[in-house]
Amino acid sequence: MTQSDLLQPGWSSRFQTVNGVNLHVVEAGPTTGRPVILLHGFPEFWWAWRRQIQPLADAGFRVIVPDMRGYNLSEAPGALRDYHLDTLACDVTALGSAMGLDRFDLVAHDWGGVVAWRVAARDPHRVRRLVVMDAPHPDIFAGQILRHPGQALRSTYAMFFQLPWLPEAALSAFDFAGLRRMMTGTARPGVFSRADMDHYVEAWERPGRFTAMLNYYRALRERHPGRPDRIAVPTLILWGSRDSALAVHVARASLGQCDAGRLEVIEGATHWVQHEEPARVLDLTLAHLRAG
Repeated sequence: MTQSDLLQPGWSSRFQTVNGVNLHVVEAGPTTGRPVILLHGFPEFWWAWRRQIQPLADAGFRVIVPDMRGYNLSEAPGALRDYHLDTLACDVTALGSAMGLDRFDLVAHDWGGVVAWRVAARDPHRVRRLVVMDAPHPDIFAGQILRHPGQALRSTYAMFFQLPWLPEAALSAFDFAGLRRMMTGTARPGVFSRADMDHYVEAWERPGRFTAMLNYYRALRERHPGRPDRIAVPTLILWGSRDSALAVHVARASLGQCDAGRLEVIEGATHWVQHEEPARVLDLTLAHLRAG
């Protein structure tokens, strides 16, 4: 199956050069609609939003869903500096500019959420409203690990990812069996089918992509933030109560950096909230976006 086979009727895809890289972008909805950019996390790609794209388009939004740099069909630069957080944030605002958007809404999960936090902090005039799912504000996360030993244990995978070459070797062996288990084992049973995982593996196998994906974590070592950024953009944080990687106290600490924020903990959901509770996530997201 090719990437085009994943597109539903009315969806389109193209490539857009922004910030020095060529990004693959999927679009849906009316071109005159209010623009919303959806940012996926690790280890997914644009298809992470397959349950939200059409409902948002049906609600009148112009839906823009990139493969983030290093993922799937988007270009994957080889240098670690190409994955610094500010560079990733610049990709998002540059994509908006390239598409003629002065302002846009941001909806993001996992690593996409980390990037979205930074976009909202750096360029609040560009972001109308923000929805972040299971992604910590990047400036508070280290402190949460130090204060909460349980979170340090939950984050051992991220420390492992920062090692050279070993994560690639361990997780990609036997047709990415390790990474498959990482996703299916942390989600509700049956959320990710075998066919779903085959689509993800196809994206991971593209040359240079898996190392690029891990470089998001590795580049964090070179970031030394000062005082945590305040978020002025109206923000909704969605969090699965059973997220095995990120405890709910991380969500509350992130909320503390928001001038106008709200936290909704989705009971029984894991880290993969938009897959497990698509109707609930859609209702909350639409209510927040329409409030603006």
